[in-house]
Amino acid sequence: MNRDAEFAETVVHINRVAKVVKGGKNFSFSAVVVAGDGSGKVGFGTGKAREVPPAIQKASEQARKEMVKIPLVSGTVPHLVWGRWGATRVLLRPASPGTGVIAGGGVRAVMESAGVADVLTKIVGSRNPFNVVRATFDAIDRLMTSGQVKRLRGVDMKAPEPAETKNAEEGVEETVEEAVEVAEAAVAEGDDS
Repeated sequence: MNRDAEFAETVVHINRVAKVVKGGKNFSFSAVVVAGDGSGKVGFGTGKAREVPPAIQKASEQARKEMVKIPLVSGTVPHLVWGRWGATRVLLRPASPGTGVIAGGGVRAVMESAGVADVLTKIVGSRNPFNVVRATFDAIDRLMTSGQVKRLRGVDMKAPEPAETKNAEEGVEETVEEAVEVAEAAVAEGDDS
């Protein structure tokens, strides 16, 4: 089975770092990669090496190993959620169909790799790509569907309809009938004169 065909990988950021030694500078590279299957599973990884390709390869292997599932509702996130990592905070907000992925940097890479069709996002604080990706995954870990919340709280899934709603519907029907009677009376008076 070809793993590259399974997951779409996106290189979010490559950083060159230098260690100053007696003979000069030793350069190495660190990379952050996001991998996803486009249907709710996504993961990220970081890698360091003396050259760029091995750093990316290490990061992509880690990203494939550490996948998480995003609970999606109609192609968007189920509710508003904040994620935090260090000085970075990321907001994920549900969006109506057709909005698209309104995101930047690492958040866009994570949302597109996961297959999220519509979402509004905002990065607050530090925009360090490594921290942005980690804060986005913190937000994903906090997402829950309504069914998960009901199970956690012990709420019966088939609860009876509250009595107040039924009374309110009856009141609306009576009001509509009264309005129709008033309109008919007004039309009848108009015909007489």
